[in-house]
Parts: sequence; structure tokens; C-alpha cells
Amino acid sequence: MKLSTLPLVSLLAVSVSAGSLFQQLAGNQISPAGESSSIPGDNPLRYCDEDHSHDVLTIEKVDLVPNPPLPGQPLTIKAVGVLKDVVEKGAYVVVSVKYGLITLVKETLDLCDHVNEVDLECPIDRGRLILTKVVDIPKQIPPGKYTVRADAGLEDNTPLTCLTGTIIFSR
Repeated sequence: MKLSTLPLVSLLAVSVSAGSLFQQLAGNQISPAGESSSIPGDNPLRYCDEDHSHDVLTIEKVDLVPNPPLPGQPLTIKAVGVLKDVVEKGAYVVVSVKYGLITLVKETLDLCDHVNEVDLECPIDRGRLILTKVVDIPKQIPPGKYTVRADAGLEDNTPLTCLTGTIIFSR
């Protein structure tokens, strides 16, 4: 299961994490998120916590086309964000994917090992980032509720951002 795109894209501004994680988990229904914690744009993402003012990454907007993603169809992810600090080797993202209450995946990834998937290189300079990524959504997705969480930080544990999203697949 390829998990690196979601953390990157979403995290790096971005977005695109939604990319491969939602590529793996795309469905027909998306749970509503609270207004104050929702990521701006047409997407199922929200911040993990209400207070994300100390995050290094400010996400301005993430759009998924189509939203919700559809099995067997390409998903275009467009993301805009601003980095307040440089992202260097050692920056990480802890990714977890749950199917109902069962954890399918929980792993820590080095962001710099994966930023090439969104046409970036480390170090990533502070400033505005605009990313677009197209991913193919698999046709066969088991029905159920999937929850994805991507919690990213710099090498010194300064929070980069933390995003989560829930998708429900029906038969």
C-alpha cells in the first residue's frame, strides 16, 4: 500500500496527501468535519486539533476533483500552502490508516525521502507552495469506514501540521 503521497501533499502544503492515501481509500461518502477545523477547499480533510496556530505549514486550500473520490477514476489534488520555516532532512510524518477500529497501517516516514513525488526537493524553502497531483484510484475498494491521520513535524519536533479525514465506502 503506497502511503507517502497523502502525507506529502497534504502536509507540504499542500495537500496531496490526500493523494495516495485517498487513492487507496476513496469512497462514496465523506463524514462531515467541524467548520473550525476543516481544511479550506473542496475536500474531506480537517486539522487534528482546533489550535493549529503553531504549525509550520499554513494550508490555504486543498481541492480534490472529484470530491468525493470515485473508484476507478483519476483524482486531481490541488493544494496551496505557506511554510513558515525550511523543511530539511529529518522532517517526518506519522501516518495511520484505520478500517473501523482496526489499525491497518501506522508508520513514520521521512518527508524528504518522498517529496519528489510532488516535484519538490529537500530542503524546501519557506514561502508559498502550489502543488497539483493526479493519482489513479483503484476500482476495488472494500466497503467500510476508513480514517486516515497524518501528523508531521520538523526534526526538532516542531509541528508541521496534523491532518485527518474519514471516508465511508458503501456497497
